[in-house]
Amino acid sequence: MENQYVIAEVFGAIAVVFNFIGYRQQDINRYRLISAIALAAVSTHFFMLGALAAGIGTALASVRNIIAIYYRGNSVLALFVVLNIAFFVYEWGYLDSPWIIIIAYTSSMIFTVGSIVFTQAAQVRKWFIFAEGLGLVYAILVGSIFGTIFNITNLCSIFYVLYRDKKNASNDLETKKTPD
Repeated sequence: MENQYVIAEVFGAIAVVFNFIGYRQQDINRYRLISAIALAAVSTHFFMLGALAAGIGTALASVRNIIAIYYRGNSVLALFVVLNIAFFVYEWGYLDSPWIIIIAYTSSMIFTVGSIVFTQAAQVRKWFIFAEGLGLVYAILVGSIFGTIFNITNLCSIFYVLYRDKKNASNDLETKKTPD
């Protein structure tokens, strides 16, 4: 069992590295692809830890990100919303999972809607702050070391990029005000 935990944390570490790279992408489809790799790794991590809600949510997110590169219509959105709800109902009603799955599935729904509806990386980052915060709470509650690091790193990455974008916009504005 100890080996499985170590392997799970290795998958978590891989997810952290790929997501760190993903959040720095300016091209939304490049972000979606790199993020899909990170999500597949963190999904494996959570499944190995027995955190079913996070494993399912991040597996769906990985597939959703790949599909969203090519298709972002309402039917794709509806499919993933229905899948999230179906898995939640299955876990809550049939498996009698604890209340904390509400946190995981709420985060997953925010990511689902954001990944398909938004077309600008800046929009994605702003909405994902809340979803990452929920993911952080869930990772702490299930005792996931790299899940916690994953969410903290993601939050730091989002805040850094938003700060950088705001600073660049401010610099651009100052440059336009300066006479030639």
